[in-house]
Amino acid sequence: MIELIFATNNAHKLEEVQAIIGNKFLLKSLADIDCYDDIPETGDTFHENAKQKTDYLVERYAGLNCFGDDSGLEITALNGEPGVYSARYSGSRDMEQNINLVLEKLEGISDCRARFITVISLFLNKQQYFFEGTIEGTILSERKGVDGFGYDPIFIPNGYTKTFAEMTAEEKNKISHRAIAVQKLAAFLYKLS
Repeated sequence: MIELIFATNNAHKLEEVQAIIGNKFLLKSLADIDCYDDIPETGDTFHENAKQKTDYLVERYAGLNCFGDDSGLEITALNGEPGVYSARYSGSRDMEQNINLVLEKLEGISDCRARFITVISLFLNKQQYFFEGTIEGTILSERKGVDGFGYDPIFIPNGYTKTFAEMTAEEKNKISHRAIAVQKLAAFLYKLS
């Protein structure tokens, strides 16, 4: 079984990714390797931030096989905001405050097109690889649903009538930006194994 360190301590993300990747690969979190560092995300793009995470681990843990991701929400009417600042858009990591700020900025705006993006940086056998997933959708003016995390309660993917937060984990894992990127990662890993 191939062991990969996922540069996260977010249990939701770990579960989501493990469900997609399957049990041929053993995913471990940062906590599993006793890493509780706040890994910097100072890049201007999702690619830079994802790469920063793997670079950080490779430098400190002697080249172990790992991957990191960066995801965010880009809203057309807000010129791509919150973008790479999605997790701390309001100046805080409190997602309620972040959602409130998005809704406040979109008040009175009819164009609520948006997309979620995930970029994964994989460091495997001393090589770096990238995988990307996007999903287009619309931002609602109010929250709907209680599952998921982040901006899930206000995002409806195109072609659907439910927000990510109203979907089951299985439904979301079939179509989400992270699912698309992880499926590309999994297909790549399965080819190698």
